[in-house]
Amino acid sequence: MNGRLIGGRYELATILGQGGMGQVWTAYDQRLDRRVAVKLLRPDRVTGPIGSEAADELRRRFVRECRVTAQVDHPGLVTVHDAGSDGDDLFLVMQYVEGADLGDHLAEHDPYPWPWAVAVAAQLCAVLSAVHAVPIVHRDLKPRNVMVRPDGTVLVLDLGVASVLDTDTTRLTHTGSPIGSPAYMAPEQAMGGAVGPYTDLYALGVLLHELLSGDVPFAGSTALGVLHRHLYEPPLPVRQIRPDIPEALETLVLRLLAKDPQHRPDSAQEVYEHLAPLLPARGSRPPAGPLDPTRPFLRPHAPWPDRA
Repeated sequence: MNGRLIGGRYELATILGQGGMGQVWTAYDQRLDRRVAVKLLRPDRVTGPIGSEAADELRRRFVRECRVTAQVDHPGLVTVHDAGSDGDDLFLVMQYVEGADLGDHLAEHDPYPWPWAVAVAAQLCAVLSAVHAVPIVHRDLKPRNVMVRPDGTVLVLDLGVASVLDTDTTRLTHTGSPIGSPAYMAPEQAMGGAVGPYTDLYALGVLLHELLSGDVPFAGSTALGVLHRHLYEPPLPVRQIRPDIPEALETLVLRLLAKDPQHRPDSAQEVYEHLAPLLPARGSRPPAGPLDPTRPFLRPHAPWPDRA
């Protein structure tokens, strides 16, 4: 696979990651002389044999959705350069981002200081606010889809891919496995119901709980077992694990993890406004450390103006 030419111009170099439905590679764009990231997806892992009507429809929807998501311009969202199909693979070409994904960063800095968690969540709210305004629902927000740059800023990945692969009609693969990440799936998403911005807010709550406690609120040995816990078990309040976490932050996490979407915050902007008082004061000196994500988040990239 190393050296394979995708789309007649992207030469695969090094594999960055691999999942159930595809791989991510670094690649060289021969036409524009630059390094990019290429995600390869196999439609047969989702819809059945190559050449089937369902696989062909997925290909069409994939390119269409990537065109839509490429129009979302936000500094916290990875730039999409190209999309299409090559042989049996669908491919998505994105900007190459220096850094580590949020899952690896959490593993290196466990336990995560709660101001770091607030800073990361605040910027994710800004991204979600811009995405939901399109309107697009990410549907697969998780640490592996968030990159942390060396300066602590974050970028959200896989917007177009998630929009296509996790819909009411393709929620299950042809093998019966759920598409998406069960650990971050909202109850309505797990049941195959209607999804909306509130679905991403639930995933944000799972992610925030993980950053604060070191683990997701609901885990298990099987996907169905995890989804059952999302549906019926209450999450453990994070202050029972870390008493130093502000009570207001724990309350926000519990609201985000509400089973009923109507009991969650109304929007990503509302979540941001709850997080803003917990961010470091402007002009304050950030604590020392190998990487302090609060430093660039004194004013997170936000598509709304400051409130009085």
